[in-house]
Amino acid sequence: MRGRHAVVGIAELAPQRTTPGFTTLEMIARVARRAAADAGIEPSQIDGLMVGPHVGETAQHVPATVAEYLGLQPTFADIVDLGGASGAGMLWRAAAAIEAGMATTVLCVLGNSRDPQVVHRSPNRNPIREFDVPYGASGANQAYAMVATAHMAHYGTTPEQLAAVPVGQRHNARLNPDAVFHGEPITIDDVLGSPMVMSPLHLLEIVMPCGGGAAVIVTSTDRARHLPHPPVLLLGAGERVTHRALSQAPALTTSPLARAIPAAYRAAGVTASDIDLLSIYDCYSIVVAITLEDGGFVAKGESGPWLAEADLGAWGALPINPHGGQLACGQADLAGGMGHIVEAVRQLRGTAGARQVPSADLALVTGNGATLSEEVALVLGGPNT
Repeated sequence: MRGRHAVVGIAELAPQRTTPGFTTLEMIARVARRAAADAGIEPSQIDGLMVGPHVGETAQHVPATVAEYLGLQPTFADIVDLGGASGAGMLWRAAAAIEAGMATTVLCVLGNSRDPQVVHRSPNRNPIREFDVPYGASGANQAYAMVATAHMAHYGTTPEQLAAVPVGQRHNARLNPDAVFHGEPITIDDVLGSPMVMSPLHLLEIVMPCGGGAAVIVTSTDRARHLPHPPVLLLGAGERVTHRALSQAPALTTSPLARAIPAAYRAAGVTASDIDLLSIYDCYSIVVAITLEDGGFVAKGESGPWLAEADLGAWGALPINPHGGQLACGQADLAGGMGHIVEAVRQLRGTAGARQVPSADLALVTGNGATLSEEVALVLGGPNT
């Protein structure tokens, strides 16, 4: 990457012993605006974002919170947590993201407010705390229930159609002895008869958190060819962050994957019709329905009828989460999302055993953060792609 990338804008807020009345988000916004002005660019030209791990107004979803506050919708977002080396670490990662085609202009920003007298009472201008939580709109169940309600209202999607998602995942889990719900099939009636957690979502179409872990190792293709397993290739990637608070979402019946998945397809030189299997995030039944639409597998609004008739198993026309997904295999916190990559690699290696998808060469993997807020799409290919 030598000489291929440059710093074009800088800004700094003068250090102060204390910063009474200022939030961290506000300080980040001020210095980011000044850096953009110094670079001679508009905020809309920024499509990459790198932040530190600590923003006083949020303990998680930090890039989405900062992006939302700044009015950005980046195609690349990341946290760098290297203490005093975070700024330097951001710089080369930003260059790497640009080199990889994930972004063109990356904002790297750090900030910290300090008011020891009111550290626990400082104003919180995080939109989710201003516009969602005070009205009872708190927690993932409530947010995804609103998404499901909107989809039903717009497209006539029915509870029976969404119930087909957990039923299909449990069916797949029968071939995965590692699944939490291995050997525990359910029916549509079981789903609809389970407790209503947040209308219209029932208990059995909501992920059950559990413990566990997952990991992957990435190296160069040349080196991979000399290692024990056939290499599974990263062919394309797409990313999009649009909001943090549901009240700030551009839409409720689509997601950032509507931009991220086509970007991954373009990078890989493929289309939806080329994909052999989906290893997609499935924390709630409605997430699968919307992902099918945003990925171009069905037309917008038609995922409900499609799910009602589809075979999601390894031998179906479009296998979805052959390992059972998070709804049936389990969601080990963030490792639940990594598990979708692990399953796709097994399938593309041809080592998935009884649940092996025949002739699996291309897989779409998705990840989802917050409420359809920060999403990533990957196209992975087997050794023959």
